[in-house]
Formats: sequence, structure tokens, C-alpha cells
Amino acid sequence: MQADANEGKLAEVAGRISAMDVLYVLFTSGSTGIPKGVTIGQRSVMDYTEWVTETFRVDEHDVIGNQAPFYFDNSVLDIYQMVCTGATLHIIPRKLFAFPLRLLEYVRDHGINMVFWVPSVLCTIANFEVLEACDVSCLRKVLFAGEVMQNKQLNVWRKALPEALFANLYGPTEITVDCTYYMVDREFADSEPLPIGVSCRNSTVLVLDENDRLVTGQEQGELCVRGTSLAYGYYNNPGKTAEAFVQNPLNPDYPEIIYRTGDLVHYNEWGELMYDGRKDFQVKHMGHRIELGEIETAASSLDGIDSCCCLFDGTKDRLILCYTGDFEEKELRKSLLDLLPDYMAPRLCHQLGSMPLNQNGKIDRVKLKAMFCPA
Repeated sequence: MQADANEGKLAEVAGRISAMDVLYVLFTSGSTGIPKGVTIGQRSVMDYTEWVTETFRVDEHDVIGNQAPFYFDNSVLDIYQMVCTGATLHIIPRKLFAFPLRLLEYVRDHGINMVFWVPSVLCTIANFEVLEACDVSCLRKVLFAGEVMQNKQLNVWRKALPEALFANLYGPTEITVDCTYYMVDREFADSEPLPIGVSCRNSTVLVLDENDRLVTGQEQGELCVRGTSLAYGYYNNPGKTAEAFVQNPLNPDYPEIIYRTGDLVHYNEWGELMYDGRKDFQVKHMGHRIELGEIETAASSLDGIDSCCCLFDGTKDRLILCYTGDFEEKELRKSLLDLLPDYMAPRLCHQLGSMPLNQNGKIDRVKLKAMFCPA
């Protein structure tokens, strides 16, 4: 049913709204602790939506296939691209994500040409080898974020859809979905990590060392963000807000807030950001500082490994690798020793029937930690 716009009412409502008003509060997944309510303003979402529209050339002809639940911030891209551009949005039934072939058939039958999914979904589809069984050439834009995307599975997708655009987006909930992105524009070996790229518009990335100075060269540092993308803080939690949203140490004489992500990164030779892992995923083992993500990247590159997650049992000072796939547990450590130094090779490898996922579709590290690293 159509009706004429009531311009008077629209003007009345618009007059009560400010771009600085709070738009929503989303709770983090709790993958690194207790969930916190992230408070996002209208201006942040407007800026992000405009950036997505321009960067990925979204218009009314696009058909988007939604995977992210509406309590997960990846859904912000889906929802507001529909509102902003008039694109069609399909809310794909949740049950289909447990059946890769049926999921692809849904994409094909509904002519979906754009998706923004978590890597776990894309990897499952690649691992089940169903891309050859179902023609999804309608897919022209494949975006992903939320966890590390392994190149072994991404290469399967790129081979199946050589004309499609693939983009790796990165960002915590606290900076309105994403603050960096990388358009996949060159070939990668299965064992190589994928860049997280460069800053999105209205988000400036600062990589700070342990002394809060900008890193030089390819030195590792903590990724910090400033700009209009930042959240207002954590709902009803001033203590946690003060810990993460801090004064910019590079500009102490001018009030300016930056967000400390807790993620470690470095620049590669092309000036692209590389994700090294979380500060709380960096461990000290046998006298060495180890990034658990490096072990996961090495394991993921092996034939027979579908997905994996590396844990550190601090009580017993040992590395544990949980994985799904056909690889024998006894042989896995031997194979990893060909890719990693001895001190980085997990002492224990546990083969799982399936990898536990949280409500957002990401690997549930908290559950795995409780299973294999009891306090």
C-alpha cells in the first residue's frame, strides 16, 4: 500500500534528531571475556554506510544475502545498504548454513550477487567441495569479516568465481563494523596470511608500540583507531570505557579519543596492514613470544585440515591445537614441524567432529578453552 509522504510529520521528526544521537547498542560476542554493550551513534553508521556504498558500488540492482544475526554488527552493512540504496535483502534461513549445498542453491535460486559473511561459513563451503556442484556465478561481491580468513579456502572460492570481487574487512564492534579493508588483488599461497589492508574513510589507523609511539617499518604494534567511526563507549560501564577509549598519546594537548583494539599488527612491504593476533592471544612459551594465529595459519595450510584453533594452557605451559578434518593426530605435529620451529609446534592435537561456534558463527574459543584448558 502506497501513500503520499506527510512532509509536515517528516520535518517534525527530523527536527528532533541529531546525527550525534545514539542509534543502537550492540553487545560483543564475549569471545575474549564478558559481553559489553557497545553504544554507536547515528553519524558513525551514516559514514560507514556511505563508505560501503561508494567502495563496493552498491545500488538498487544488488541482491544481498544476509548471514549475520541482527545482534551481530556485520548485519549493519546488510540492513543499511538496503535502506540507503534500495538493494534487495534476503534474510537467509539460519538452518541453511548447516547445509552448504542447500545454502548455495538458495543463493543461486534467489540471484544473490553480494554477501558479507563470516569466514567460518565460507570455509565450510570450500571444505565440503560444493562450489563445483552448484553454479553461483551470480555472486559478484564476496565480503568477509569477523575472524581470520585462511587463504587455502579463499583460493577455492577465487578459483570457482574468478570474476568476483573478494574483500577482507576488519574491525571490532567498537568502531562501527569495520575500520580497514583489503581488496584481494593478487595471488596468495595457501600458507600465506591475508592482509587486512588500509584504513576505511573516516577511520584513521594508528599502530603504536609499547611506548605509545608510532611504529616504523615492519615493527609490530597495537592497532588503535580514531575518527567518526568510534563508539561512545560501553553502556553503563564507565570503567571499561576508560580502559579502551583513551586520550590520543600522539596529541596530548588536544582532546581526542582513540580506541585501543588490543590487536597486534604490522605493515608488510606493500604498506598493507597484517593482522598478527590479539594481545591476549600472544603467549610466552619456552622463552619465546608466540602468536597463536601463526600456528593456526600454518596448520590451516595443510591438506586435510578444514578448520583449527590453537590454545595455550598456561597452567601446564603447553600449546594445544584443536582441529577438524582427516589428518591423523599423531602425524599432525610431525607435519607442523616442517612449517614451524620446534617451540611453536603444539604438544597436543585434538581432532574434533565439528568446531564449536558462537552465536555469531565464529569459532568459540571460550568453549574450547573450557574443554581443553581447565583452570
